[in-house]
Amino acid sequence: MPTYEYKCQKCGYRFDHFQSISSEPLKVCPKCGGELHRLFGEGSGVLFKGSGFYCTDYHSHNNVATESHSKSAPSTEKK
Repeated sequence: MPTYEYKCQKCGYRFDHFQSISSEPLKVCPKCGGELHRLFGEGSGVLFKGSGFYCTDYHSHNNVATESHSKSAPSTEKK
């Protein structure tokens, strides 16, 4: 279940609320009783973890650290 962020239009109170996707959005501020609006696009971003993702996926060209990890070092192994 996701966590949604709400903001009161009357007093400006902001808070997070853990609720089901299918639940109706909250409408009344718990502090002042004013009208609430659910905020979108705020909070944490998406994290890609696990073996199914490459270090070159979604990286910034300005990030030198990421680019240095994507290049492999020459092999010193004898054949």
